[in-house]
Amino acid sequence: MKKSISITLCAALLALSGCSQNTSSDALSSDISSAASESQSTASQEESSGSSLQNGNGGFKVEGTKLLDANGKEFIMRGINHAHTWYLDEDTTAIKAIAETGSNVVRVVCSDGEQWTKDTEDMLETVIDLCIDNEMIAVVEVHDATGKDDKTALDKATDYWIEMKNALIGKEQYVILNIANEWTGGWNGELWRDGYTESIPKLREAGIKNTILVDAAGWGQYAKSIGDYGKEVFDSDPDKNTMFAVHMYGTAGKNSSVIEKNLRFATDNGLCVIVGEFGYTHTDGDVDEAFIMKYCQENGIGYIGWSWKGNSGGVEYLDIANSWDGSVLSADWGENLVNGENGIKQTSVKCSVFTKE
Repeated sequence: MKKSISITLCAALLALSGCSQNTSSDALSSDISSAASESQSTASQEESSGSSLQNGNGGFKVEGTKLLDANGKEFIMRGINHAHTWYLDEDTTAIKAIAETGSNVVRVVCSDGEQWTKDTEDMLETVIDLCIDNEMIAVVEVHDATGKDDKTALDKATDYWIEMKNALIGKEQYVILNIANEWTGGWNGELWRDGYTESIPKLREAGIKNTILVDAAGWGQYAKSIGDYGKEVFDSDPDKNTMFAVHMYGTAGKNSSVIEKNLRFATDNGLCVIVGEFGYTHTDGDVDEAFIMKYCQENGIGYIGWSWKGNSGGVEYLDIANSWDGSVLSADWGENLVNGENGIKQTSVKCSVFTKE
């Protein structure tokens, strides 16, 4: 989000052999029995390997406007953003508390080192494992590129994920890659398209198979960029496994008609979309958070609220919790997001990779 957190420490898977005429019936019977047993064993092995191999990458897969998990079941995100990179010491407490809200996903703020302290591979693996241990999907994003219209910022985020690919590979059923938070502050759909149509193939060439999430242009709020150029961005992915996010504050989320229009820029084009960030108000105006949650619930769209705790610089009102352990939720925001109508507790369904389904 646009300067939602101002951090003092600095400005995310028989053939039967032919029988000769001299083959005895016993031998033939034995061959058939052996082949049948082998076939049955192969089928059993395929089944026991789990439907986690149902999707070609062994993980999440975008299919039209829907996101399917590794078992081929629709997954609708309900969760919360967590400012990991600025509050490393709070990860264990915060992620456990976020899980206790019923969230099925946590979006994790990371840094490529451009603006804040770089998250190492070990740091990434630790926070991802915390999410998995708490039975939540991890969406990881690089926050350093926020609002930048410089393609170099996106290139750096892309190169960072390639450097950190060992933290992602093998965890495709648990981790979604949100390349860069709100890259492009301007309402420049062409720049946004050109950047991501270069970035996504590079990530795939490096062997990264995770589902990719791309924020809209204009600090995440210019949803028309998805309507105009989202199909080109999707088609640039050799795996056809890219989805999109709109961030909803006082511009993209100000009222019901604007909210619906902005989400339909994606869905009317057959693209999968979530609300990757939203609050109940912001510096650019009031947000109709109740309609966001209602529309998402009625239309099978994911949402992730901003953010658990740690907002400062005048936007402390965006804290969902008043304490890292979540013992007290903020009255105006946290209580509505977590416990309200169409909120997380009422609508969240745990990803099937964590269940026996």
